[in-house]
Amino acid sequence: MNIVLPLSVLAALGVGVGASLLLQWYRTKKGLSQAKAEAERILGEAREKAKSQLLDAKEEGLRLRSSAEAELRERRSEVQRQERRLQGREAGLDRRVESLERREKEIGTKERELEVVQAESRELREKELKELERIAGLTQNEAKESILRKAEVEIQHELARRYRDMLQQAKDEADQKARKIIALAIQRLAADVVSETTTSVVPLPNDEMKGRLIGREGRNIRAIEQATGVDLIIDDTPEAVTVSCFDPVRREIAKIALQKLITDGRIHPARVEDMVEKARAEVEENIRQAGEKAVFDAGVQGLHPELVKLLGRLKYRYSYGENVLNHCVEVSLLSGMMASEIGADLVVTKTSGLLHDIGKALSHEVEGPHAEIGGDIAAKYAIPDKIRQAIMEHHDDEAGSVEAFLVAAADAISAARPGVRKDTLEHYVKRLEALEAAANAFPGIEKCYAIQAGREVRVMVKPDEVDDTLAAKMARDIAKKIEESVVYPGQIKVIVVRETRAVEFAK
Repeated sequence: MNIVLPLSVLAALGVGVGASLLLQWYRTKKGLSQAKAEAERILGEAREKAKSQLLDAKEEGLRLRSSAEAELRERRSEVQRQERRLQGREAGLDRRVESLERREKEIGTKERELEVVQAESRELREKELKELERIAGLTQNEAKESILRKAEVEIQHELARRYRDMLQQAKDEADQKARKIIALAIQRLAADVVSETTTSVVPLPNDEMKGRLIGREGRNIRAIEQATGVDLIIDDTPEAVTVSCFDPVRREIAKIALQKLITDGRIHPARVEDMVEKARAEVEENIRQAGEKAVFDAGVQGLHPELVKLLGRLKYRYSYGENVLNHCVEVSLLSGMMASEIGADLVVTKTSGLLHDIGKALSHEVEGPHAEIGGDIAAKYAIPDKIRQAIMEHHDDEAGSVEAFLVAAADAISAARPGVRKDTLEHYVKRLEALEAAANAFPGIEKCYAIQAGREVRVMVKPDEVDDTLAAKMARDIAKKIEESVVYPGQIKVIVVRETRAVEFAK
């Protein structure tokens, strides 16, 4: 009993395993048959697809072949057409070559005929010249020289006449426009006239203060003069002392120091040095403020602070009685107004006008013309080249730019305004003599006068040596001679007068 049960269990397990294996084999066989069928189906579809693609490729190849053959036929026809055109052109060229050869032969024939005619003409001309020389009594060269001399005189007169007419026309047009622009600029600017002085008067509260200023054995006055570099004049003038010095800055420092000493009342050498230092600091501050005011009045921006201080030093500089700082501001405004009228660079023109005399601030410390010194100062403070060029050229006759020319014109206008400048008698007489000498250097001049305070030169010419047509040319030559040899402010008018008189005597 115990043995039968395990055996039956084992038998049942064996039957189950066998049935399971049989079922698995059946399923595997069925899967293989299905996979085989599926593979045959895919293979058939691939064959059909390959066959279809092969047919399409053959059709595409045939189409491309037919297209290429059509294109080849078209190109062949185009080549044939070009060959026919080239053949036509060659035939035309051949015909042209034949025509040119015929023309060359005809030209050669005509050249030979022309040479014969020219030879005959030369013979006839030689015979005519000999006959003319015999009749006129002159050789050909003599007649040519006579004609050239006559033509030269006529051309000289004609050139002088045309030069006079053209110069007059140009002057009329230029003077009209320039006069309008300059008059407009001057009318819009009203500047004060400042006279230069070399002395300053310091008022005193009483005459007793004179003795205190002199000090014991003159020690106070010596201390003042040594500290300031001026001459202190104490004379019989009631309640006043005079400060004399050609340097206006030192004179101003001495004047302020004296005023401070008089107000303080304590006058001795130590106190003098202290007050002089305070006065010097005050003048430096005044210089800075004057430079800033000038920059503001001129409407110029972006200048270096040290350059503004140099500009302020011009407050105490004078040129022929004209204050240089006021002159610089005036030139800046005048040149700016003219620049706005003609469309020039306004910033460059105004800045150049304000700084054109900046070199005078160092003219006592650096050797050389103030225009060159001003150019060096502008380069030091990185001023643009166009402005630096105008500063250096404001006294040159030929300016390199429109702005430089405007600055030079404004400088001349500012210096030539009535009453703005004054000159010493010695310089005045020398300038008049130089003007008359420059005019008398030309031939044909009878008398010459410098009038209108040297603003006009009137020349009387000899009528038998200078005619009307050459008078205009002489006026221009005299003006150029004056420009080259004489230094003068503003402009000088040259008038050439030619007078013819007929004189007879009744006997």
